[in-house]
Amino acid sequence: MKHRRSLIIHFSRIRLLAKKFVLVILFLAAFVLMLLNKTDNAIIDKTSGVATDVVASVVDVLVLPARLIANGYDFIKNIGNIYADNHQLRLENQRLNMIYNRYKSLEVENKLLASLLNYVTPPKVDFVTAKVVAEEGSAFAHSMVAYVGDTKVEKGQVVLSDKGLVGRVDKVGSNYTKIILITDINSKIPVVVENTRVRGILSGDNTNTPKMIFIPLDADVKVGDRIVTSGVASVFPSGLPIGKVIRVTKNEIMVKPFSDLEQLEYVKIVNYNVVSDTLIQNTETKGKENE
Repeated sequence: MKHRRSLIIHFSRIRLLAKKFVLVILFLAAFVLMLLNKTDNAIIDKTSGVATDVVASVVDVLVLPARLIANGYDFIKNIGNIYADNHQLRLENQRLNMIYNRYKSLEVENKLLASLLNYVTPPKVDFVTAKVVAEEGSAFAHSMVAYVGDTKVEKGQVVLSDKGLVGRVDKVGSNYTKIILITDINSKIPVVVENTRVRGILSGDNTNTPKMIFIPLDADVKVGDRIVTSGVASVFPSGLPIGKVIRVTKNEIMVKPFSDLEQLEYVKIVNYNVVSDTLIQNTETKGKENE
């Protein structure tokens, strides 16, 4: 009985010492954790940075084969594209060589025919670039004023844009000139349908779409046909582009000019040195008098 009681007392003392020891250990652990949290952040960050660099280096080594394969695939693909482009350029070069050879043969043929026909080349064309300073678009007139400075400009000279015929010089001042547009009601231009060679007169009516008049009733004119100057009456030289047909009815043929006449900033006033019928008649009369 006494032995059993002493054994229980011994176990109780051991349990009490264990509890005290555990409390001390927990206290020391908490203290160490608090100390690490306060003082070792720099060490932890440095360790984390080193680990990140090491992992990144390992990843770079692992993806290197895949990167080499991808670059090789792109290189082979680019070589294929270059080969296809080179093949296309060779075909284009052959086509251009054929066109060039055809051009040279036509040039030689043209020179030969010119010599056989005793062809006289047209006179040199002079032109002046003028800036548009004012526009007049109303129910009574379609015209504009351009600044030409002290350059020589004469009444009746042709006015062009980068796309085609715009009009003609109507009045000339010291530094400015008035231009009658092809849409003006006073504008009458001898024209021809470029592909069918049907002739007529392009008449302005103070709208943006002049009309083609005085054409045969059975004339072959379709929407989309190009209209150019015919050169009749020696007012304008032949072949100047004007516009295209946008409407064909029984009573009228409507033409839309190639040039946007409301957006012109610069025009070219050209002296084609067109000889008028009056001048030819005067020359012939003088020749007969001299005889």
